[in-house]
Amino acid sequence: MNWYLAKLVYRVICLHGNHTPQFDVQLRLIRAEDQLHAFHKARLLGEGESINGTGEYSIPVQWKFIDVTELHLLNSLAEGTMVSSKITEEENAELYIRSIQKDAAQLLQGGIHQFTSLNALEVGT
Repeated sequence: MNWYLAKLVYRVICLHGNHTPQFDVQLRLIRAEDQLHAFHKARLLGEGESINGTGEYSIPVQWKFIDVTELHLLNSLAEGTMVSSKITEEENAELYIRSIQKDAAQLLQGGIHQFTSLNALEVGT
């Protein structure tokens, strides 16, 4: 059995009003014998997770599975292995860099909080 990284794309449809089209792009791990089986497993996963539900503010929302757009064999699961890369063009480079740095700072703060909370539990026991 092999591990594959699959990119699944969903369309997010807000059922009230006229909205800009939204898409949810997800990277999922799939375990399969070969690429063909991985593709079919990823499709089944995507179709199975298409939902009709209620979003924020009780607005009806639909996640409609579009398809699997990428499939990558993960030959080795080693630290530092690249699993995804995306090049984007941004109108305002400084604003984009600040938003990346803000996200990284929030991620670091969450990790520090989790680490100190776990250590406080160990010391307290």
